[in-house]
Amino acid sequence: MNIKANNKSTKNVKRRCLKKKKSCKQKIESFQIFQFVMQTGIVIKRHFPEFMELLSNVSDYRECPQYEVQELLIAVMCMFLFKRGSRNSMDNTVKKGHFAKNLEKMFGCTLPDLDTSDKLLRKLAPVEIEGIKQKLISHLIARKVLNKFRVFELYFVVAIDGTGVQSFDKEPYPECPYKVSKHGVYTWTASVLEAKIVCNNGFSFSIATEWLKNPTDKEFDKQDCELKAFVRLSKKLKKSFPRLPVIIAADGLYPNQTVFDICRDNNWNFIITLKNGNLKSVWEEIESLKKIGGVEKDSKYKTDATYHIVEDYTFINNIGYKNKYSLNVIEVLINKKHQKSGSKTEEYFAHITDLSISQNNCSLISHTGRLRWKIENEGFNEQKNSGYGLQHKYSRNSFNATQNYYQCLQIAHMINQLAHKSNKVKGMICSNDTLKSFMECALAFIMWQELENSSIEVLNNMKCQFRY
Repeated sequence: MNIKANNKSTKNVKRRCLKKKKSCKQKIESFQIFQFVMQTGIVIKRHFPEFMELLSNVSDYRECPQYEVQELLIAVMCMFLFKRGSRNSMDNTVKKGHFAKNLEKMFGCTLPDLDTSDKLLRKLAPVEIEGIKQKLISHLIARKVLNKFRVFELYFVVAIDGTGVQSFDKEPYPECPYKVSKHGVYTWTASVLEAKIVCNNGFSFSIATEWLKNPTDKEFDKQDCELKAFVRLSKKLKKSFPRLPVIIAADGLYPNQTVFDICRDNNWNFIITLKNGNLKSVWEEIESLKKIGGVEKDSKYKTDATYHIVEDYTFINNIGYKNKYSLNVIEVLINKKHQKSGSKTEEYFAHITDLSISQNNCSLISHTGRLRWKIENEGFNEQKNSGYGLQHKYSRNSFNATQNYYQCLQIAHMINQLAHKSNKVKGMICSNDTLKSFMECALAFIMWQELENSSIEVLNNMKCQFRY
């Protein structure tokens, strides 16, 4: 009898302990979600203390405003911060639960419906929103947030690439580039050329934007293209960041005399993908030097969590081009062997640069050239496929509004990256979880859990460092 009673008592104790443990775990998870939700506001407060003031200073074209201009812009940026994907989806989300009330506590402003914001964006000059974006980037640079990601402890890597944003079967605006199929079908595509600071931790921050536009005031033989847009983009980039030490990273479209001239005139270095068929005279000299052993070589060995990796480098300095440039070329052949299966993969990359290459820096230069992929993966691909809705037509009839939505998206993406790529947030997300599921939990938390002003104030005033 006593034994049974003791067993029953032990089971009750275990049950209470498990219940208490589960309750504690739920409280910890709830607090982590709360911290995750607040990271966005904390990033703005710590990194960009003048953010709301910058928004409030944009031009206001309304005659009888019901909302402050910063409230209209915050509503648009929240649509991107919380990855709603459309104006309608954001309006529906705001109406649910405590969402509107909680955002008012977080940002200190009332959120209007997105149709009201759209009226402002149709008239607001896109250069104003882009100017705010560039001021935020300047603030990050001045506060040395990105210093640890500089190459040779000096240069910021600026990747250049273009992408199609929206496609139309009718002309959306007169300057829009178009293509004609073999059957005579016209397709118009709003395309943009971007300059983004890219870092090896995954940061991809837009610092300058140039839209591809055909001329409307005269007949033209060729439409606008990336290389033409790069000429305009480079002027904008130099004007906005005149003293920024830059390495331009670009794809195989860009190794040509025009780009080399622009980089030299602006005192920029470059590492550009070199494809077969580009710069034929340079490739001919490379092949000639290989035959007589006039190249330098080096090999690097390393192991990561999955692969044994061998990197074989071949590089040549001082290749003459058009009696005007002294160019350097680096090739790398990467062999990966899977530690468990033993399967092998092989990758090859070639880059051309004005930086002198040696055995000490060949790996770094090649890796820096490959950082260009960040603008496609962590940049365009994430904005198209991870909830930001880059390709969504937020304003079908106004190209001016389209440009403003695009710039608001870039600012929101920057803030989200600063919040979610911090070591603190990475520590919250366990190996079985994902950032996407954490975002879904955060969204549900904001909707159905009313935030207390005292808790927000405590977290906002808590001393913390953002480490990346």
